[in-house]
Amino acid sequence: MSPSRRHDLLAWAVPRVRKSRDLDSVGAEHDRLTRWHAGLDRSLPVRAVPRFARRFSVVTEQIGEPGFASYVITPRGIDPRHTVVYVHGGGFVAPIDPFHLRYVTRLAVALGARVVLPDYPLTPEHSWRDSHEALADLTARWAAQSHDLVLAGDSAGGGIALALAQTLRDRGGPQASHLLLHSPWVDLTSSAPETAAFSATDPWLFLGKMHAYADWWAGSPDDLGRPEVSPGLASLDGLPPALVFCGTRDTLAPGCRLLARRAAESDWDLTYVEVPDLIHVYPLLPLIPEARVAWRQTLEFLR
Repeated sequence: MSPSRRHDLLAWAVPRVRKSRDLDSVGAEHDRLTRWHAGLDRSLPVRAVPRFARRFSVVTEQIGEPGFASYVITPRGIDPRHTVVYVHGGGFVAPIDPFHLRYVTRLAVALGARVVLPDYPLTPEHSWRDSHEALADLTARWAAQSHDLVLAGDSAGGGIALALAQTLRDRGGPQASHLLLHSPWVDLTSSAPETAAFSATDPWLFLGKMHAYADWWAGSPDDLGRPEVSPGLASLDGLPPALVFCGTRDTLAPGCRLLARRAAESDWDLTYVEVPDLIHVYPLLPLIPEARVAWRQTLEFLR
């Protein structure tokens, strides 16, 4: 079945609106990002959600040392027993954006849950070492306080979410009940041989940027293959049931396929949904039929 016209319109428009293109040089990209981050507004993009203040309460926590914000978003009028910890994507270089906030507030309402949305430190100024343990502590605390906890994320955030699930498993304490991953970036070594071929049809992600961002997030070449950085290469046994979405017009599809193959060789209960010709993180895109299908699958899985 071919993608919908609305999907193809967004596949054309979103990269252009975001001015997506590959980097000119690693040094120039580093300088561009640090300048951008210096003036970045890290507050929640609440204007993306109609009547946000009337519909949701927000509590801001400071996490870790030197500290970063984590937002606890709760639909008004409910006393939630369920929690979703959502780790946003953006290549480790971009903050929470309107797509993320719209998606997590929909989840909160549909599940009757609070959503915990950490605004973790970004690269190139920071690496995984500046947030991983603090994010794991945060997730474990909410897992202990909640009837059940969904650990979710998209793209780079999906990789972080999987790495956090592995850390919590290894600690042996409170665990997530479910994992929900949208086009997760789980192999920062780009070891899957099909990666360049898939990238040729991807209108959004670019290999030059991905290699640079992966190097910066890892912090050193020796850390690229670590479980905290490339969780798709680590042990998958003993993880919570998971639902993974991916399209094939996505540079990350080979890594997602690698994850699905390795899951089949483990005891991990992974449901892998791959849809031909759909772009990166398609379930988060508004008003496309393919996202509505993914939404129904998501609610069936989480309920």
